Amino acid sequence: MSRLGVVLPALTLVLSGGLACAAASEAPDAAARPTTAERRIDTLGPIDTVVAISIDGLNPNAITKLRKRGTPALHRLIRTGASTLNARTELELTDTLPNHTGMVTGRRIEAATGGHGVTWNDDRRRPSTVQAAAGHEVESVFDVVHDAGGSTAYFASKTKFSLWERSWDEAIDTDVIIENNRRLTRRFVADLAGTTRSFRLLHLSAPDAAGHDHGFMSPRYLETVTATDRLVGKVLRAISSSPTLSGHTAVILTSDHGGRGASHRAPNRPANYTVPFMVWGPDVAVADLYDINPTYTDPGRTQSTYDDATIRNGDVANLALDLLELPAVTDSEHNVAQDLVTLTTDPNPAAG
Repeated sequence: MSRLGVVLPALTLVLSGGLACAAASEAPDAAARPTTAERRIDTLGPIDTVVAISIDGLNPNAITKLRKRGTPALHRLIRTGASTLNARTELELTDTLPNHTGMVTGRRIEAATGGHGVTWNDDRRRPSTVQAAAGHEVESVFDVVHDAGGSTAYFASKTKFSLWERSWDEAIDTDVIIENNRRLTRRFVADLAGTTRSFRLLHLSAPDAAGHDHGFMSPRYLETVTATDRLVGKVLRAISSSPTLSGHTAVILTSDHGGRGASHRAPNRPANYTVPFMVWGPDVAVADLYDINPTYTDPGRTQSTYDDATIRNGDVANLALDLLELPAVTDSEHNVAQDLVTLTTDPNPAAG
């Protein structure tokens, strides 16, 4: 479980943007404690909704180069949450649809070794579903939340994401695809205010488009990262100002790939496979993620293998479920033990 009650007992939690700290309650008697199968969304602890944000094509060096002035929202997540600028993409490919599908399934890409099988990065309709691509059943974070009685949604800015609705149509309550990032964010913020959900994913594509058109890390690309940061800021303000979301919402932010120059396609280039990974919300530790996870290894500049314990963008699904106190996605791989520590306290320490 992603708590720090044992790892860092003396860590002081800094309240982030009005998100309130919930006091840890006494663990219930083991006999009375519900099993994993009996847990329901409406009985969970202080975090009852998770917002996942993916900034398409976000090279972490842009965050460093732009500093707090150019990316105040991202620096707020770093300053008041748990983060690293040295997470990894999937190993096989550094493309949008394969990596995002890894984020929601917790699987590698290669179908032959248990992956989700989505190797393409366009709007093709064959294979028609993730399951057809894999040749076997592939569940997602949407399925687990849905089965626990929660509502789910994704808001994407590329039409290729329609694959998800075809693949998990019964588990996804709302899917919105709008290519204009500002309009999409307005819809997302309106959904935050008007609908109770347990899991939402927001995909913002503008940095990727700027990278392809003008070069990743070019002046135009950096301007677009700053503009995208403002959209993230709108989401954070919507959460912090809401009496129902503030103190109950966790945010996970990452990217599908980085990029430098004209492309991000080569999966063996550090600029392509290095991505940020940030977690923010009630009880989230203020720390570097590798520092508070000694069983995870900071890979430096190398692209680690799947046998290595490295923080990846594919950790999103099972971390989100862990924060909601729900089990991992069936047959997933990334953070399947839900041992990526992000919280300072364990609301149910006797659960082991």
